[in-house]
Amino acid sequence: MTNKTAPVAICTWGFTKANQAAGEALESGMAALDAAIKGVAVEEENIKNTTVGKGGAPDREGNVTLDACVMDSNGDCGAVVCVENITNVAALAKVVMEETPHVMLAGKGAEELAYKNGFQAEQLLTDSSEAAYREWLKTSEYKPIINIENHDTIGMLCMDQYGDIAGACTTSGLSYKMKGRVGDSPIIGSGLFVDNEIGGAAATGMGEEIMKTVGSFLIVELMRQGKTPQEACEEAVQRIISRNKNFKNFQVAYIALNIKGETGSYCIHPGFAMMQYKDGVNTRITSVAALDS
Repeated sequence: MTNKTAPVAICTWGFTKANQAAGEALESGMAALDAAIKGVAVEEENIKNTTVGKGGAPDREGNVTLDACVMDSNGDCGAVVCVENITNVAALAKVVMEETPHVMLAGKGAEELAYKNGFQAEQLLTDSSEAAYREWLKTSEYKPIINIENHDTIGMLCMDQYGDIAGACTTSGLSYKMKGRVGDSPIIGSGLFVDNEIGGAAATGMGEEIMKTVGSFLIVELMRQGKTPQEACEEAVQRIISRNKNFKNFQVAYIALNIKGETGSYCIHPGFAMMQYKDGVNTRITSVAALDS
């Protein structure tokens, strides 16, 4: 696109610093995908965030594994799953997209690609995460807590000054997941989807439920049919509710951005919010929930 527009950055949850970093990068002229990766890296490197990047909660075996995907305005995408020892997996997903003939790499293969491209090995399990894991082992009860252990992802969508849209999604997955478990976050169409002619969407929450309806792709298709980002997010959540009688036991939330710069969000349970950087202002927007009373 050639007509300049006001940059927009949105992300899941109240990741203020991450969204601010992306918004400021966009205003400095950075391309949408690079800004999204720069933004989510803030949380990947935040060891106090136990659901993304370094410091993420481990699986049931005590190992931290990370998943991520990116999608740019040309429709190209890349993803990595079950990656150990690498913090910035969204940036690694971009390497998969640009430097390999593939869309997704897993485990050791993704890790080896990282080292070949200058990424440094790091211990992802922090002392505090290990202590929490040791405590969890005393009961080994696996019951995700809504808005806490389901608060497992940063998904970010950016529109740059040229009106191009791209996104990134990165996570350490659910706390104490089974070894090898992969949720929606690195799955193109589920955790993230972008169509530069329409808009983009990202998801967070119980990945197994998001994958069943390919939620982010669904939202973009609903926007293609004329729905606003808000209407599309609401329809996508209602699809999940209508198909699962146990919907009150988990959280799912979506954010969306269209080519007009309009945004929307919706969730099952109250407690979800998104960040929006627009016109130089970074705002936390509490999402309406299906179970609001």
